[in-house]
Amino acid sequence: MSQIPPNAASLRGAVDLTSLVNRAMTAGQTPAAGAADAGAPDGVVTLPSLYFEGTDANFNDFLDLSMTVPVVVDLRADWAEPSAQLSAVLDRVVKDYDGRLVLVRIDVDANPQLVQAFQAQSMPAVAAVIGGRPVQLFSGAVPEAQVRDVFEQLLQLAAQNGVTGRAAVEGDPAASDDQDAGPAELAAEPLPPHHAEAYEAIERGDYAAAIAEYKTAIAQDPRDTMAVAGLAQVSLLDRLDGRSMDEIRSAAAEGPRDVDAQLLVADLDLSGGHVEDAFDRLLTLFPTLDAAGREAVRTRILDYFEIVGVDDPRVVKARARLASLLY
Repeated sequence: MSQIPPNAASLRGAVDLTSLVNRAMTAGQTPAAGAADAGAPDGVVTLPSLYFEGTDANFNDFLDLSMTVPVVVDLRADWAEPSAQLSAVLDRVVKDYDGRLVLVRIDVDANPQLVQAFQAQSMPAVAAVIGGRPVQLFSGAVPEAQVRDVFEQLLQLAAQNGVTGRAAVEGDPAASDDQDAGPAELAAEPLPPHHAEAYEAIERGDYAAAIAEYKTAIAQDPRDTMAVAGLAQVSLLDRLDGRSMDEIRSAAAEGPRDVDAQLLVADLDLSGGHVEDAFDRLLTLFPTLDAAGREAVRTRILDYFEIVGVDDPRVVKARARLASLLY
């Protein structure tokens, strides 16, 4: 994340988001509209919350807000359980930044223009807007520590571009707790009991408990595809938890035939949205391994299919390549 793209229109096939910045804001479109407080210190904007829902129709308001405060964009889908898991992490991290970041959630099914603009190819995906310009951050399962690292870099990038303001919640800043619409409240229906328990465990960082809940859900209903995907996602989070990117990549470089090291760096690739890199790494390694190594790689790739989505074109391509290696 070294720089903002020189022009938002440079995003392949994307809507030119920067053109929206100059549009007049429509009063009442979003909580951000008309939020500036003449009595607030320079660089402070008063908002009713740090958490908002964005749409194709109102996103220009958030582009305007991004001239003062970096806007984090959570592209999510109710049908993708990992979206709720990541949203819980984003909620917690944004709250800890105390107004230096604002979070906008986008329902990808209802807002195709924004999905195209941010090139969101798999769910969940996280981007940002700084000074009206989009910045792609990551997609897929990302541990909380890595999210915080990315946001630190995002704030450095914002400072380099003169976006150093802060959002103050109307009334008492602590009211942001009450304003938070949380991922559970955004879901169309309540989660099944074991899914809800897993979600709560993920919120408190207890990945082992979440894994146990998903396994129980699968044991009760082997056709519970959401639990299968959730288990794959939280297992990836658990494997990466407490490890640094440098540590993982160094181990992989030193052991090109070390199955465990290569599986872990593939996890890192996938968590950062480099889906094709993760598949290619493991599928290239596969023919060189013994039977046990091949089974470990095959199992991990099948988990990736669940995380990315079985209908994703990258999964279809990787599945065909895996089949050619197996048969």
